[in-house]
Amino acid sequence: MKFAVIGGTGLIGSQVVENLNAAGHEAVPHSKSTGVDVISGQGLDEAMAGADVVVNLTNSPTFDEASPAFFQTSMDNLVAAARKAGVGHFVILSIVGVDQVPELDYYQAKTLQEHILAAGRIPYSIVRATQFMEFMDATMSWTSDADTVRLPPTPIQPIAAKDVAAAVAEVAAGTPLNGIRDIAGPDVFTLDELGRITLSHKGDNRTVVTDPTAGMFAVVKGDVLTDENAHLAPTRYTDWLRGA
Repeated sequence: MKFAVIGGTGLIGSQVVENLNAAGHEAVPHSKSTGVDVISGQGLDEAMAGADVVVNLTNSPTFDEASPAFFQTSMDNLVAAARKAGVGHFVILSIVGVDQVPELDYYQAKTLQEHILAAGRIPYSIVRATQFMEFMDATMSWTSDADTVRLPPTPIQPIAAKDVAAAVAEVAAGTPLNGIRDIAGPDVFTLDELGRITLSHKGDNRTVVTDPTAGMFAVVKGDVLTDENAHLAPTRYTDWLRGA
């Protein structure tokens, strides 16, 4: 099969392309660097030409109130181009529990993205993942200073990017779900606990202070998978840290 991977040069996209090509498919990465702009629509018709499956891994450049406009425009353009090209399967990557946190502009935006896809009359699949292990340093940086890192006790189930990419590639190569698949790492932590584990591994002597109001994830009541149908990835956080 031929795959057009939009956002195919990023953290997840590049690995999705690699996995699909290793499985014997033809996966082509597309991004601004290759002349494809999901906001202006430039290059989309060419990117979609001959594709059996489109995988959209683009992301808003901001996490604030501007993010819904990004997903509205980009998805309108992508769905229109995919329909024009006769694409038979459209895949996006989203967030576990995204529709349960209306307080966050970015989660509202990702929920909007899902709704546009589901209404687009193209067979589709939505892969929802928990927080990436690779983003832990960035998460801590939002609420840190020279001596302390403030983190809420929000429960999360972190997943490695390589496991996310493997799941997206598997879903993309399969029959459209016309629904959602949840994926997560194998272990549950609170975010403050995960911060302590991370700093200890790095030999960082800063203190993690539990602060229920700190950072974006303070309003997230839970990012934990309890559904028996959820797919758990193999990589444990402590193993990932040792290999990072």
